[in-house]
Amino acid sequence: MSFIQTSQLAMLERYLDLTAFRHSLITSNMANVDTPMYRTVDIDFRSELRRALLQPTAGSPEPRVREVRGLIERPDGNNVSMDREGLLMAKTQLQFQAGVQLLRAQFRRLNMAIREGR
Repeated sequence: MSFIQTSQLAMLERYLDLTAFRHSLITSNMANVDTPMYRTVDIDFRSELRRALLQPTAGSPEPRVREVRGLIERPDGNNVSMDREGLLMAKTQLQFQAGVQLLRAQFRRLNMAIREGR
């Protein structure tokens, strides 16, 4: 492990990967709002984050995608709720931005350590 590959950076990497994955699921749900029989899919973010952080390997495990139950189904069998997806997208974008800010802070600390080491 190099001085750049810290455990904090590995955790942030997994966190950002997971938020980006969830964002892609949300956009896919939104894109299929008019597709007959399409079922909304999502991940249990907390469980998947915990599972990703507990993995001893550097690569994140593939998140478990599940169908979202309990949503109102339209006559064509589609159950995508644009309100739900819009709220989840906003939440996921905020989570991603928070992760990026933490990542920037890690690199600022590293940069400061390099400058002070001169």
